[in-house]
Amino acid sequence: MEPDAIPIPQLRFFAGLSVEVAEPQQVGAVPHGVRRVIPILGGQAQGEGWRGRVLPGGADFQLIVHAGYAELDARYVLEIDGGDLVFVQNQAVRSGPPELMQRIARGEPVDPGHIYFRCQPRFETASKALGWINERLFVGAGARHPDKVVMRFFALD
Repeated sequence: MEPDAIPIPQLRFFAGLSVEVAEPQQVGAVPHGVRRVIPILGGQAQGEGWRGRVLPGGADFQLIVHAGYAELDARYVLEIDGGDLVFVQNQAVRSGPPELMQRIARGEPVDPGHIYFRCQPRFETASKALGWINERLFVGAGARHPDKVVMRFFALD
């Protein structure tokens, strides 16, 4: 088989999320950077033909590797209208000029166009309607605001 015969992956919009967050818990300097945990308070999600809400109780486990680069690992649950639940594990990288990254860490607004924020969400659900998401890969982009994170997720078809 020739490499040209392999389909080129396409992006298809899956969902937009607005995730409300609390003040960071500063764990401090650990062996690989500075650890922070940001509690998730709630939020909203909307996809093609469905809506949901972000349940409180999740968190974003962040490692500030250096002044211009952070690794994020958010874990939370969506409740889809109708009651089905979706577990989300979203791993991301956020990078930018150190002074802007410091403003984000302090909870100050920063123009999202100056920050690279890309993610790889994974989903688990028992939902019949959304069961297909268990078997797909997704990518996304986000923006950090003082009190929330806004993201767009795309299925990699």
